[in-house]
Amino acid sequence: MTGKKIQRARTKTVATVGPASNSPEQLNQLIQCGVDVFRINTAHGTADEHDQIFHAIRAASEQQGRPVAILVDLAGPKIRLGSLFTETVDCPVGRQFRFVRNEVRAADELTCSYDRLIDELSVDNQVMLADGSVTMVVESVTQDQATCRVISGGAIRSRQGVNLPGVALSLSAVTEKDKERARWAASVGADFVSQSFVRNAEEIIALKSMLTESGSDAAVIAKIEKREALEALEPIVEAADGVMVARGDLGVEIDVAETPVAQKRIIRVCQRLCKPVIVATQMLESMHDSRRPTRAEASDVANAILDGADACMLSGETAIGQYPVDAVNMMQRIMAATERMLEERPELSTTDVLDDVHIITSAVVNGAGKIAEDVNARLVVVATRSGATARVKSKQHSLIPTIGVSASEATLRRMCLYWGITPLRGAPVMDPPSLRNFIASWGKEHDVVQAKDRVVFVTGTGLVAGANNLLVVHEIR
Repeated sequence: MTGKKIQRARTKTVATVGPASNSPEQLNQLIQCGVDVFRINTAHGTADEHDQIFHAIRAASEQQGRPVAILVDLAGPKIRLGSLFTETVDCPVGRQFRFVRNEVRAADELTCSYDRLIDELSVDNQVMLADGSVTMVVESVTQDQATCRVISGGAIRSRQGVNLPGVALSLSAVTEKDKERARWAASVGADFVSQSFVRNAEEIIALKSMLTESGSDAAVIAKIEKREALEALEPIVEAADGVMVARGDLGVEIDVAETPVAQKRIIRVCQRLCKPVIVATQMLESMHDSRRPTRAEASDVANAILDGADACMLSGETAIGQYPVDAVNMMQRIMAATERMLEERPELSTTDVLDDVHIITSAVVNGAGKIAEDVNARLVVVATRSGATARVKSKQHSLIPTIGVSASEATLRRMCLYWGITPLRGAPVMDPPSLRNFIASWGKEHDVVQAKDRVVFVTGTGLVAGANNLLVVHEIR
């Protein structure tokens, strides 16, 4: 770690790996540019490809000498169109189409990957195709087909997505493929596993149990992309270890005009419950094939940060785009520029007492943030066993540089998703005096601190004998 690296954006960058970014050279370059978490999207690619990418990321992290986390994204029960009668089918307003059970025999017949679709559709239900570019309304349903009429036209292709806003489906939240990929994620030691199309807290609890039974303590990220999830938002956030605002499908499942408000609400709940939240989908969409984003995209990233997002995610921009490195660099630039506005806040954020965090931990961390500002500390160091202390500290969104140290490599990687926390390897966390000396030596070497600078040390539960937590203000000699 160099002195420059601690000055990177405090908001974390999640980048999706794909054909444009899966080489060792690209992975190393993306880490250098500021990627904190790599996402493996299991909806695409083979099991062997996922495995190769996973180990390539771990190797690149070692080469760069700093922790980088891996998020395995389970595809979930995404409904897709089957094969169409022709490569593309035009859907003009007013035209009728029929969902049928067997293979299509005409251009106006459609099939999909969910074999109970016809059974569960009702008259007046909306069917949205191709990420909402085509909308149909159901006019009649029989045992063998559902007849729909186009009310918003466009063109569709085979295997494009099908969304059914407001339709209660009996789909399982975790498919057999998801279970297989979750077990694989557990076996290789993934840091985060995200569940798609979450509808309730019980689905998150079930995935956690599956991972635990497979010997994994991976953090579970709930992807909020259905109206049912918004209706059960607080229990879902409480059950999950983090949340992703998956705006692509969410913007189809609900009115697109409601999506920005939903994003703000989700972030606000995550802030209150002290859970990291990722804002995802189309953040720098135009950088698929352009070296510069639109002004609206730059504003979108900035507003997510000002809302309180812990991380912003790049999807196709880094997976299949022409300029993955430029996209990460641009994301970092927007983040850094936006974070300077946080200096204008009237006061530091504090966290409430939480069910999954010891009351003393919350009190000490809140106190540490205030003390660090009062003594004009140059640095805050959080020593943590599980990462809970660092998670609480991150939600203050303090502009004082904060280092997270732990004896656990898994905890260091988990802190890669925590706003403003820079994980640092090799610190003697079990011995507070040695830790202070280590930080003083490291800080001077990397021009982070100098003599007479003050450093606030916060030690989490279980690291100091006879104490729940420890708070020390240390002056560098």
